[in-house]
Amino acid sequence: MATTSNRPRAVVSLSGGMDSVVCAALATRDFDAYAVHFSYGQRTEARELLSARQAAELLGFKDFLHLKIDLFRKIGGSALTDDSIAVPDAPEEEASIGQQVPVTYVPFRNAHFLSAAVSWAEVLGAKTVFIGAVEQDSSGYPDCRPVYYEAFNQLIQTGTKEGDIRIVTPLIHLKKSEIVRLGVELGAPFHVSWSCYSGQDAACGTCESCVLRLRAFREAGAADPIPYAAR
Repeated sequence: MATTSNRPRAVVSLSGGMDSVVCAALATRDFDAYAVHFSYGQRTEARELLSARQAAELLGFKDFLHLKIDLFRKIGGSALTDDSIAVPDAPEEEASIGQQVPVTYVPFRNAHFLSAAVSWAEVLGAKTVFIGAVEQDSSGYPDCRPVYYEAFNQLIQTGTKEGDIRIVTPLIHLKKSEIVRLGVELGAPFHVSWSCYSGQDAACGTCESCVLRLRAFREAGAADPIPYAAR
């Protein structure tokens, strides 16, 4: 993709979502970035892979590693991976989003993603792993909290050869609208990003992820460039 340089290397967990592409744009400012994307049996697996590949290409990533994990589809327990659990519409009262862990939570998912990203970072000699986790005005997932990443960094220190790889979460304390404004400033490729939990041709506009995204763009005073079935 991009040409070689003497900049430090970083691995970026790149889902292709709104927060993810902004995090990726931040990473590429100062690092030679290597994207890792996970297909784990989620409903929008093909669409997310396309978004992640396009974002990596547009942002000049050095390499793109696509990993498939069948564990989550096999064990179920999440509306994203279990066909017997419907993806619900967001609650009518948007303020209630994030008050409890929703059925779209995938059990302990980020631990698997981070472990793979850190493994690749060790091989690459990268000392930094980026992930676009967000705690503010989000769905309330337990693996998107600062304390979670602090604990994971402790695990890396004790469980890797050099112990000096760090997970960084540059967006974790930002509101979604602030992330949109930052992405606009950075030129993040929002037009190829995908956040919907169920739609693949057009975002549904009614799931929690779509509602949070639409609200963020509205509050930021920016136009969301992707198609929606409903807004």
